[in-house]
Amino acid sequence: MIYAQILANGLVLGGLYACIAVGFSLVWGVLNVINILHGTFIVLGSYVALFAYNYGGIHPFVSVIIAGGALYVLGYAIQRSLVNRVITAPVLITLTLTFGLDLVLNNAMLVGFTADYRKINLAHPLGSFEIGPIFLPGDRVAAMALAVLLTLLLYWLLRDTRIGRAIVAVRMDRDAAALMGVDVARVNAVTFGIGALMAGAAGALLSIVYPISPLNSSLFLGKAFVVCVLGGLGSVPGALIGGLVLGIVESFGSFWFGPEHAVTISFALLLILLFVRPSGLLGKRGYE
Repeated sequence: MIYAQILANGLVLGGLYACIAVGFSLVWGVLNVINILHGTFIVLGSYVALFAYNYGGIHPFVSVIIAGGALYVLGYAIQRSLVNRVITAPVLITLTLTFGLDLVLNNAMLVGFTADYRKINLAHPLGSFEIGPIFLPGDRVAAMALAVLLTLLLYWLLRDTRIGRAIVAVRMDRDAAALMGVDVARVNAVTFGIGALMAGAAGALLSIVYPISPLNSSLFLGKAFVVCVLGGLGSVPGALIGGLVLGIVESFGSFWFGPEHAVTISFALLLILLFVRPSGLLGKRGYE
Protein backbone atom coordinates (compact mmCIF):
# COMPACT_ATOMS: atom_id res chain seq x y z
CA MET A 1 0.00 0.00 0.00
CA ILE A 2 2.93 2.35 0.58
CA TYR A 3 3.71 2.22 -3.15
CA ALA A 4 0.14 3.18 -4.01
CA GLN A 5 0.47 6.20 -1.72
CA ILE A 6 3.80 7.18 -3.31
CA LEU A 7 2.29 6.82 -6.79
CA ALA A 8 -0.66 9.03 -5.86
CA ASN A 9 1.67 11.65 -4.40
CA GLY A 10 3.74 11.54 -7.60
CA LEU A 11 0.68 12.07 -9.80
CA VAL A 12 -0.40 15.09 -7.75
CA LEU A 13 3.10 16.54 -7.90
CA GLY A 14 3.37 15.75 -11.62
CA GLY A 15 0.22 17.69 -12.46
CA LEU A 16 1.77 20.77 -10.87
CA TYR A 17 5.05 20.17 -12.70
CA ALA A 18 3.18 20.06 -16.01
CA CYS A 19 1.72 23.52 -15.39
CA ILE A 20 5.18 24.78 -14.41
CA ALA A 21 6.72 23.55 -17.64
CA VAL A 22 4.10 24.01 -20.35
CA GLY A 23 4.72 27.76 -20.77
CA PHE A 24 8.48 27.23 -20.87
CA SER A 25 8.05 24.50 -23.48
CA LEU A 26 5.76 26.68 -25.60
CA VAL A 27 8.18 29.62 -25.71
CA TRP A 28 11.17 27.40 -26.42
CA GLY A 29 9.37 25.40 -29.08
CA VAL A 30 7.75 28.34 -30.92
CA LEU A 31 10.27 31.16 -30.52
CA ASN A 32 13.42 29.08 -30.06
CA VAL A 33 14.05 31.16 -26.93
CA ILE A 34 15.27 29.43 -23.77
CA ASN A 35 13.50 31.71 -21.32
CA ILE A 36 15.66 31.85 -18.19
CA LEU A 37 13.08 34.28 -16.76
CA HIS A 38 10.53 31.49 -16.42
CA GLY A 39 11.44 30.50 -12.84
CA THR A 40 11.27 34.12 -11.71
CA PHE A 41 7.87 34.51 -13.40
CA ILE A 42 6.62 31.55 -11.33
CA VAL A 43 7.89 33.13 -8.11
CA LEU A 44 6.24 36.43 -9.06
CA GLY A 45 2.96 34.58 -9.49
CA SER A 46 3.37 33.15 -5.98
CA TYR A 47 3.96 36.64 -4.56
CA VAL A 48 0.84 37.94 -6.32
CA ALA A 49 -1.16 35.15 -4.68
CA LEU A 50 0.48 35.84 -1.30
CA PHE A 51 -0.33 39.54 -1.29
CA ALA A 52 -3.81 38.98 -2.72
CA TYR A 53 -4.56 36.58 0.13
CA ASN A 54 -2.92 38.56 2.94
CA TYR A 55 -4.32 41.98 1.99
CA GLY A 56 -7.45 41.16 0.01
CA GLY A 57 -8.52 37.81 1.39
CA ILE A 58 -8.52 36.38 -2.14
CA HIS A 59 -8.00 32.63 -2.22
CA PRO A 60 -4.96 31.50 -4.27
CA PHE A 61 -7.25 29.45 -6.52
CA VAL A 62 -9.01 32.70 -7.46
CA SER A 63 -5.85 34.80 -7.67
CA VAL A 64 -4.66 32.43 -10.43
CA ILE A 65 -6.60 34.79 -12.73
CA ILE A 66 -4.91 37.89 -11.30
CA ALA A 67 -1.41 36.38 -11.35
CA GLY A 68 -1.87 35.00 -14.87
CA GLY A 69 -3.17 38.31 -16.21
CA ALA A 70 -0.42 40.37 -14.58
CA LEU A 71 2.33 38.07 -15.83
CA TYR A 72 0.83 38.01 -19.34
CA VAL A 73 1.10 41.80 -19.52
CA LEU A 74 4.67 41.69 -18.18
CA GLY A 75 5.72 38.91 -20.55
CA TYR A 76 4.11 40.60 -23.57
CA ALA A 77 5.86 43.89 -22.76
CA ILE A 78 9.27 42.23 -22.28
CA GLN A 79 9.00 40.37 -25.56
CA ARG A 80 7.79 43.35 -27.58
CA SER A 81 10.33 45.80 -26.17
CA LEU A 82 13.43 43.64 -25.70
CA VAL A 83 13.32 40.00 -26.83
CA ASN A 84 11.78 40.81 -30.21
CA ARG A 85 14.86 42.87 -31.10
CA VAL A 86 17.03 39.73 -31.07
CA ILE A 87 14.43 37.08 -31.91
CA THR A 88 16.22 36.05 -35.12
CA ALA A 89 19.68 36.08 -33.52
CA PRO A 90 21.45 32.83 -32.52
CA VAL A 91 19.94 31.12 -29.51
CA LEU A 92 22.96 32.07 -27.35
CA ILE A 93 22.06 35.76 -27.75
CA THR A 94 18.47 35.32 -26.56
CA LEU A 95 19.68 33.02 -23.79
CA THR A 96 22.10 35.70 -22.59
CA LEU A 97 19.39 38.36 -22.77
CA THR A 98 16.86 36.40 -20.72
CA PHE A 99 19.63 35.44 -18.27
CA GLY A 100 20.48 39.12 -17.77
CA LEU A 101 16.81 40.07 -17.39
CA ASP A 102 16.40 37.29 -14.85
CA LEU A 103 19.32 38.63 -12.80
CA VAL A 104 17.73 42.08 -12.77
CA LEU A 105 14.21 40.91 -11.92
CA ASN A 106 15.27 38.32 -9.36
CA ASN A 107 17.56 40.74 -7.55
CA ALA A 108 14.79 43.35 -7.59
CA MET A 109 12.58 40.79 -5.80
CA LEU A 110 15.36 40.09 -3.30
CA VAL A 111 15.57 43.81 -2.53
CA GLY A 112 11.81 44.32 -2.42
CA PHE A 113 10.68 41.10 -0.71
CA THR A 114 13.95 39.85 0.90
CA ALA A 115 15.07 36.22 0.66
CA ASP A 116 12.94 35.13 3.63
CA TYR A 117 10.66 32.19 2.95
CA ARG A 118 6.97 32.95 3.32
CA LYS A 119 3.93 30.69 3.30
CA ILE A 120 0.22 31.08 2.74
CA ASN A 121 -1.64 29.62 5.69
CA LEU A 122 -5.19 29.07 4.51
CA ALA A 123 -7.88 29.91 7.06
CA HIS A 124 -10.12 27.15 5.73
CA PRO A 125 -8.06 24.32 4.20
CA LEU A 126 -9.87 21.58 2.32
CA GLY A 127 -8.72 18.81 4.62
CA SER A 128 -7.76 15.51 3.06
CA PHE A 129 -9.22 13.07 0.55
CA GLU A 130 -9.34 9.38 1.38
CA ILE A 131 -9.40 6.84 -1.44
CA GLY A 132 -9.21 3.43 0.23
CA PRO A 133 -5.82 3.33 1.96
CA ILE A 134 -4.58 6.46 0.16
CA PHE A 135 -4.71 9.88 1.83
CA LEU A 136 -4.10 13.09 -0.13
CA PRO A 137 -4.18 16.73 1.05
CA GLY A 138 -7.29 18.35 -0.38
CA ASP A 139 -5.55 21.63 -1.23
CA ARG A 140 -2.84 19.84 -3.22
CA VAL A 141 -5.37 17.75 -5.11
CA ALA A 142 -7.41 20.86 -5.97
CA ALA A 143 -4.24 22.71 -7.05
CA MET A 144 -3.23 19.76 -9.24
CA ALA A 145 -6.71 19.60 -10.81
CA LEU A 146 -6.60 23.31 -11.64
CA ALA A 147 -3.06 22.95 -13.04
CA VAL A 148 -4.16 20.12 -15.35
CA LEU A 149 -7.25 22.12 -16.36
CA LEU A 150 -5.08 25.12 -17.30
CA THR A 151 -2.80 22.84 -19.32
CA LEU A 152 -5.78 21.38 -21.18
CA LEU A 153 -7.17 24.88 -21.81
CA LEU A 154 -3.85 25.83 -23.40
CA TYR A 155 -4.06 22.70 -25.57
CA TRP A 156 -7.56 23.73 -26.67
CA LEU A 157 -6.34 27.28 -27.38
CA LEU A 158 -3.58 26.02 -29.68
CA ARG A 159 -5.85 23.55 -31.51
CA ASP A 160 -9.17 25.35 -31.91
CA THR A 161 -8.63 29.11 -31.93
CA ARG A 162 -7.36 31.52 -34.55
CA ILE A 163 -4.44 32.77 -32.46
CA GLY A 164 -3.59 29.18 -31.54
CA ARG A 165 -3.39 28.13 -35.17
CA ALA A 166 -1.23 31.19 -35.88
CA ILE A 167 1.14 30.15 -33.07
CA VAL A 168 1.38 26.62 -34.48
CA ALA A 169 1.98 28.02 -37.98
CA VAL A 170 4.82 30.24 -36.75
CA ARG A 171 6.30 27.27 -34.93
CA MET A 172 6.29 25.13 -38.06
CA ASP A 173 7.54 27.74 -40.56
CA ARG A 174 8.00 31.38 -39.59
CA ASP A 175 8.60 32.65 -43.14
CA ALA A 176 5.66 30.76 -44.67
CA ALA A 177 3.37 32.04 -41.90
CA ALA A 178 4.45 35.62 -42.67
CA LEU A 179 3.71 35.08 -46.37
CA MET A 180 0.20 33.89 -45.42
CA GLY A 181 -0.48 37.18 -43.63
CA VAL A 182 0.33 36.19 -40.05
CA ASP A 183 1.70 39.07 -37.97
CA VAL A 184 4.73 37.13 -36.73
CA ALA A 185 5.94 39.85 -34.33
CA ARG A 186 2.53 39.97 -32.62
CA VAL A 187 2.29 36.19 -32.45
CA ASN A 188 5.77 36.06 -30.89
CA ALA A 189 4.72 38.55 -28.22
CA VAL A 190 1.44 36.72 -27.53
CA THR A 191 3.30 33.40 -27.25
CA PHE A 192 5.79 34.85 -24.78
CA GLY A 193 2.90 36.41 -22.87
CA ILE A 194 1.05 33.08 -22.70
CA GLY A 195 4.22 31.42 -21.42
CA ALA A 196 4.45 34.06 -18.68
CA LEU A 197 0.71 33.67 -17.96
CA MET A 198 1.10 29.93 -17.41
CA ALA A 199 4.11 30.58 -15.17
CA GLY A 200 2.19 33.12 -13.08
CA ALA A 201 -0.82 30.81 -12.78
CA ALA A 202 1.45 27.93 -11.75
CA GLY A 203 3.10 30.17 -9.17
CA ALA A 204 -0.27 31.02 -7.64
CA LEU A 205 -1.15 27.33 -7.37
CA LEU A 206 2.27 26.44 -5.97
CA SER A 207 1.95 29.14 -3.29
CA ILE A 208 -0.08 26.77 -1.12
CA VAL A 209 2.41 23.92 -1.59
CA TYR A 210 5.91 25.46 -1.61
CA PRO A 211 7.39 28.21 0.57
CA ILE A 212 7.70 31.47 -1.38
CA SER A 213 11.10 33.11 -1.94
CA PRO A 214 13.07 34.55 -4.89
CA LEU A 215 15.62 31.80 -4.17
CA ASN A 216 13.15 29.23 -5.54
CA SER A 217 13.33 30.55 -9.10
CA SER A 218 16.26 28.32 -10.08
CA LEU A 219 14.49 25.27 -8.61
CA PHE A 220 11.37 25.87 -10.71
CA LEU A 221 13.41 26.66 -13.82
CA GLY A 222 15.32 23.39 -13.45
CA LYS A 223 12.11 21.37 -13.15
CA ALA A 224 10.60 23.16 -16.17
CA PHE A 225 13.72 22.37 -18.16
CA VAL A 226 13.61 18.66 -17.27
CA VAL A 227 9.88 18.32 -18.01
CA CYS A 228 10.27 20.18 -21.30
CA VAL A 229 13.02 17.85 -22.49
CA LEU A 230 11.12 14.79 -21.24
CA GLY A 231 7.92 15.68 -23.06
CA GLY A 232 9.29 17.33 -26.20
CA LEU A 233 9.60 20.94 -27.32
CA GLY A 234 6.35 22.84 -27.80
CA SER A 235 4.15 19.84 -27.02
CA VAL A 236 1.39 20.50 -24.48
CA PRO A 237 0.53 16.77 -24.09
CA GLY A 238 4.27 16.15 -23.84
CA ALA A 239 4.56 18.64 -20.99
CA LEU A 240 1.66 16.95 -19.20
CA ILE A 241 3.12 13.46 -19.59
CA GLY A 242 6.65 14.68 -18.81
CA GLY A 243 5.40 16.37 -15.64
CA LEU A 244 3.62 13.22 -14.48
CA VAL A 245 6.68 11.08 -15.22
CA LEU A 246 8.96 13.45 -13.31
CA GLY A 247 6.56 13.64 -10.36
CA ILE A 248 6.35 9.84 -10.10
CA VAL A 249 10.12 9.36 -10.51
CA GLU A 250 10.87 12.01 -7.87
CA SER A 251 8.36 10.51 -5.42
CA PHE A 252 9.76 6.99 -5.70
CA GLY A 253 13.33 8.29 -5.79
CA SER A 254 12.77 10.31 -2.63
CA PHE A 255 11.33 7.23 -0.91
CA TRP A 256 14.19 4.96 -1.95
CA PHE A 257 17.16 7.35 -1.77
CA GLY A 258 15.95 10.26 0.37
CA PRO A 259 14.32 13.60 -0.54
CA GLU A 260 17.71 15.34 -0.65
CA HIS A 261 18.46 13.42 -3.86
CA ALA A 262 15.28 14.43 -5.75
CA VAL A 263 17.06 17.00 -7.91
CA THR A 264 19.90 14.58 -8.69
CA ILE A 265 17.37 11.95 -9.77
CA SER A 266 15.59 14.49 -12.02
CA PHE A 267 18.72 15.41 -13.93
CA ALA A 268 19.87 11.79 -14.11
CA LEU A 269 16.55 11.03 -15.81
CA LEU A 270 17.16 13.96 -18.16
CA LEU A 271 20.58 12.65 -19.16
CA ILE A 272 19.26 9.14 -19.76
CA LEU A 273 16.47 10.42 -21.99
CA LEU A 274 18.85 12.64 -23.97
CA PHE A 275 20.84 9.51 -24.85
CA VAL A 276 17.81 7.30 -25.57
CA ARG A 277 15.32 9.74 -27.15
CA PRO A 278 16.69 13.28 -27.61
CA SER A 279 13.42 14.59 -29.09
CA GLY A 280 11.48 13.74 -25.91
CA LEU A 281 8.59 11.36 -25.31
CA LEU A 282 6.17 13.17 -27.66
CA GLY A 283 8.59 15.46 -29.49
CA LYS A 284 9.11 15.35 -33.24
CA ARG A 285 12.38 15.52 -35.08
CA GLY A 286 13.02 18.81 -36.84
CA TYR A 287 11.37 21.04 -34.24
CA GLU A 288 14.15 23.12 -32.77
